[in-house]
Amino acid sequence: MTSAAVREPRQHRSRATRARLLDTAVEVLAELGWLGGTVTVVAERVGVSRGAVQHHFPTREDLFTAAIDHMAGDLFARTRLDGARIPAGPRRTEAVVEALVSMFRGSLYRAALNLWVAAVEDASLRAKVMPLDRRLSVAMHEMAVDLFRADESRPGVPEAIEATLDLARGLGVSGLLTQDGTRRRAIVRQWAASLDAVLASDDRR
Repeated sequence: MTSAAVREPRQHRSRATRARLLDTAVEVLAELGWLGGTVTVVAERVGVSRGAVQHHFPTREDLFTAAIDHMAGDLFARTRLDGARIPAGPRRTEAVVEALVSMFRGSLYRAALNLWVAAVEDASLRAKVMPLDRRLSVAMHEMAVDLFRADESRPGVPEAIEATLDLARGLGVSGLLTQDGTRRRAIVRQWAASLDAVLASDDRR
């Protein structure tokens, strides 16, 4: 057997282990928070040694920020795909707002929120989180512009996009405490109507 043939299964196992570590890290962080979400806990759930985790991610900060980055990338891709399927028409803006709001639900958002809050008090973690936050914020803004088919050269449009994302984050936080779907849908509907006034006259919509 050639050395290349030997390397390939090893590389496949390594990639598979890395993916399991990332998925599990998000689950652990969402469930236990930063204080309880240790490398040891992640290693135990995946069934590998702590050293195996550190082979892929030298520090705890590396592991959890990489996990959020990885899962967010997948979420953005799915949201773009779902958004591209929304038909044109008078309800499109509302449907796009709902798609963006939906990103701020579930274990990924809970995990990210736990990480961001911990970074406020932890300088070493903050040094990892801040570049990640900037990168994700830019990617999310660009995605929202594409989904709304918005023209950012028009006055007020960039600010309206950012306000929409801020609204989505806020609804995500409130959703951690209460699951009031009726209230959320009413807010989304009203915001979409206001947003249409800013985005109106863009004939690409």
